[in-house]
Amino acid sequence: MKKRDRQHMIKQLISKEAIRNQAEFVKMLDEVGVKVTQATVSRDIKEMRLVKVPSRLGGYKYSLPQEKRINIEKKLQQAVDDSLISIAVQDKNVLIKVSPGSGAVLSSLVEKMNYDSVFGVLCDDNTVLIICVSDAAAIEFRDKINQLVVK
Repeated sequence: MKKRDRQHMIKQLISKEAIRNQAEFVKMLDEVGVKVTQATVSRDIKEMRLVKVPSRLGGYKYSLPQEKRINIEKKLQQAVDDSLISIAVQDKNVLIKVSPGSGAVLSSLVEKMNYDSVFGVLCDDNTVLIICVSDAAAIEFRDKINQLVVK
């Protein structure tokens, strides 16, 4: 399994379970068919900048840093507002035309948001192609992007 896929799986586990330590990560990943070592989990935790927060059940659990996500959302909103030219949907694909030089920035921000509906992102200088997991997800994603434009 690729690192990006594994880290996406870790984010899903964090959102569903109160994971208290690295051994629990290893066990839960193993249960879903992902074989990893504690060292790999440790590197992922560091790279993803996971933090431990108090759990409602007592003790601590791993969580995504909230301020980082909010920051990325603000940057995404600013990038969309500054550079969006057009957006179109066809099947599972969302094609976004942006100002020259903005494609890579927008693509990177979309990837950092780790939307469950996004399968992959491709870009060039002034175009971003987002491949979604379904036709409905593509329409939803287009609507999210349109909502980011300040009117």
